[in-house]
Amino acid sequence: MLSALCAPAASARPRLRGYNPLLARLRRASLATQAANSSPLVIGIRREDKNRWERRVALTPAHVKDLIAETGAQVIVQPSNTRIFNNASFVAAGAIINEDLSHADAILGIKEVPIDKLIPSKTYVIFSHTHKGQKYNMPSLQAILDKGIRLIDYELMVNQEGKRQVLFGKHAGYAGMIDGLHGLGQRLLALGYNSPFIHMGQAHVYPNLECVHTKLRHVADIIEDQGLPDAFAPMLFTFTGSGNVTQGARSIFDDLPHDNVTVDELPFIAKDRYNDRYRRRLLALQVDAQDYVERIDGGPYSREEYREHPERYRSVFATKIAPYTSMLVNGIYWESKYPRLMTTKDLAHIQRQRELKTRMLAIADISCDIGGSLEFMSHASTIDSPFFYVDAVNGLEHKDIEKPGVQINSIDNLPTELPFEASKHFGDSLYPYAKALALGDFKHPVLSRAIICQDGALAKQHRHLEENLADASGLRVANTRRKRVLLAGSGMVSQPLVDYLASSRDTDITIASNDLSEAKRIAYQFPNTVAAHLDVSDSAALDQLIKDSDVVVSLVPAHLHPRLADAAIRRGKHMVTASYISPEMQKLDQAARDAQVSIISEIGLDPGIDHCSAMKIIDEAKERGAKVRSFISWCGGLAAPENSNNQIGYKFSWSPRGVLTAGLNAAQFKANGQMHRIPEGKLFENRFGSVPLYPGFAFEGLANRDSLQYADPYGLDLDAMDTMFRGTLRYSGYSEIMDCLLRLGLLSLDPKSHVSAASATEFLRHAIGMTKSAGDLKHFIAHRLAIPASDPLLDRLLLALEEFGMLSTDASPITAPTSLDAMSKILQNSLKLQAGERDLVCLFHEFGTENLDGSYDVRTSSLVAYGDAESGETAMARTVGIPAAIATRLLLEDAVTTRGVIRPTTKEIYEPLLKRLEGKGLVFAEHTKSGVHNSLQRRMKWV
Repeated sequence: MLSALCAPAASARPRLRGYNPLLARLRRASLATQAANSSPLVIGIRREDKNRWERRVALTPAHVKDLIAETGAQVIVQPSNTRIFNNASFVAAGAIINEDLSHADAILGIKEVPIDKLIPSKTYVIFSHTHKGQKYNMPSLQAILDKGIRLIDYELMVNQEGKRQVLFGKHAGYAGMIDGLHGLGQRLLALGYNSPFIHMGQAHVYPNLECVHTKLRHVADIIEDQGLPDAFAPMLFTFTGSGNVTQGARSIFDDLPHDNVTVDELPFIAKDRYNDRYRRRLLALQVDAQDYVERIDGGPYSREEYREHPERYRSVFATKIAPYTSMLVNGIYWESKYPRLMTTKDLAHIQRQRELKTRMLAIADISCDIGGSLEFMSHASTIDSPFFYVDAVNGLEHKDIEKPGVQINSIDNLPTELPFEASKHFGDSLYPYAKALALGDFKHPVLSRAIICQDGALAKQHRHLEENLADASGLRVANTRRKRVLLAGSGMVSQPLVDYLASSRDTDITIASNDLSEAKRIAYQFPNTVAAHLDVSDSAALDQLIKDSDVVVSLVPAHLHPRLADAAIRRGKHMVTASYISPEMQKLDQAARDAQVSIISEIGLDPGIDHCSAMKIIDEAKERGAKVRSFISWCGGLAAPENSNNQIGYKFSWSPRGVLTAGLNAAQFKANGQMHRIPEGKLFENRFGSVPLYPGFAFEGLANRDSLQYADPYGLDLDAMDTMFRGTLRYSGYSEIMDCLLRLGLLSLDPKSHVSAASATEFLRHAIGMTKSAGDLKHFIAHRLAIPASDPLLDRLLLALEEFGMLSTDASPITAPTSLDAMSKILQNSLKLQAGERDLVCLFHEFGTENLDGSYDVRTSSLVAYGDAESGETAMARTVGIPAAIATRLLLEDAVTTRGVIRPTTKEIYEPLLKRLEGKGLVFAEHTKSGVHNSLQRRMKWV
């Protein structure tokens, strides 16, 4: 049966994309037929699918029974195993259980409907979150228009005075207060204090509100009999706002023994804090704007002036109320024109004061206004993970209940924790209008006011949304399902990657690591992030982790990437890794193509953003008809000069094993028309003693693997090029010491060099073959290296070994599969960045281009970035983690169409990546000079 329509003439409406005049005429004809027959509509009730906690329903079985009896309407209910009312209860009420709602004329729901589940030509009654022009839901509104759907929004069901008629009332307040008390009990216990609140559960564990009030009476008895923790008395609960949310919260709180107080009383209560009365009674403070704002010029408060000119006022909540508050229950309505209740700076000021360590313990932010009245409220929490903590002093946000910070509960779908009462209340308020809907009475004033669009056109009062739709027309239709990322590995560069991904509220992150404690440490700092144990050798467990993700990011050791990639391909999941494409990874290319999977590799710093910046310059040169004759690229991750205080001028900001193994590679490159090849183990011996990039840096360099292999991926003609070179930067003096370590056998990867030593000193003597009777260490090493004992290099080497802790009496045992792995452990401990130190990343490209007129240009593209000494975040972590995170985001957005094992050398990857890097402060400086004489190609000594 088709639904009746009561729309204005089509000629009076603008025709938007998707408007179908024929459909409109058919629907109006259906209206005339249906009105003549006076037959009721078929009402559908959809299954909620936004998340697993959404158990509410628009009409309960009791409402359905009455609706059928009073209107004769047929009601079709989609089956659900999670809905608070089971399928059988709807059958008993006279409804039909059917997955297919296509026979319904009007469909009732709660949350937004996924675009692919919208049925054309129906009437939908939901919370659409579109009438304010919410950008993220404009694709949904456009789809509704395209499909000729009539959209009725509960938020717009208002009476003549503009008061909302259909809402969940006080249930957000009920649930928010219950969860707040539950969280406070948990927080106090984590701080070492038992309290009556520990007996409160989260709202969703109670079958109904009656059970909640029973539990509250029990908690009230404990407060009166056993009292509150002395250290936290008096316990003041401050309530903001006066609407349904706050009223609901107060109705829960008011079951507990308490006294109502005023703002003026707070200083006197603080002075009398040891009064025994405060151990057995809570304090409640209800505040309005006049209590927490003041005129900047010192004049009297005026409610009318505050509403019209809020810029004349400032908040004093942080100094007048917060220092006395134990728990803030925030139900305030806030707009950006008003001063914030509290800023992050305000919170930090309170948290710095030792005497206030028992204040501002928790916030139940029921209003859930992100970045609103509470500046530090950064995101909505979830029923699964309801609390996070803000340590404003250290600028940290985490989920560790035992660490410093105010506890924040900011769940944005609180009523669904009380689905029984919430549904009953909502259904009671909706029923009169559902009845009108069933009878096809779309002229009912409440229903007609709530129509956003019908017949492919916006209602007159909502035509302003055409501009919002036009602005969003270039957007892809978003998948409303949450995105899932599996991060395999929790090493040095993982934190900036997680930080970037977690900034998107639609993404859930699992950090899987063989070091579960480290994974948990990182996960606790970010929303929607959990930790899991990773054993790459456990195929079943690995397969399950990958199955539950959309994109896999592999930060495990490089030799393990193929195993993860193979599993990802079998599951049809995209993958990102910062490592070089090994032959084993390259073998997976065709399988990835066949599975329509993208494995974005080499997407860190080097390799990674070096590819991106290089391809930008190369493509620009080609577009203007120039030929690239020379390409030189230098990159290095180093200690900042002021922290390069050891014999090799180096400290580790990424995997020590990766650094050491890189020094063992063979290399080849082309310079000034000559091919150069360096055998394995000879890089240090064939170092470039001076790399003159910047006069202020004493750089030396090493050839980086096979430079020639990048000619094809970069689209360059190697035969027509004079120079093709990629190198690694180090400070002067690094290679001499590392070459000595290599020649002494300390960097051996031979399995026969397995290490099981009682100390680093014992490992050293064993590795170099020095027996107890061998005599003096200095002369023994000189003999092994075939250099005079008077050589200054020997003194530097011994100083380096001392700095590494290999000449000490420390008896810490060392076990490793090879000598190189043992050295990795030693250097990771002895050459790590200390608190207050920072690292440096330097990336420098030079391109020699021959123009169409025969002239020669030298173009450079460079990036120099320093770590943050205060926060401890390294430049290496940022320049590896953030590019990998951006690549992950591009895959989640379906912005990458190239399949297979790929590098970031195509425009669809490098252009958005470079742009987003700029947004994170990583910007390349580009310069152009004329003449080959200005080039590094000419200034370098290549032999």
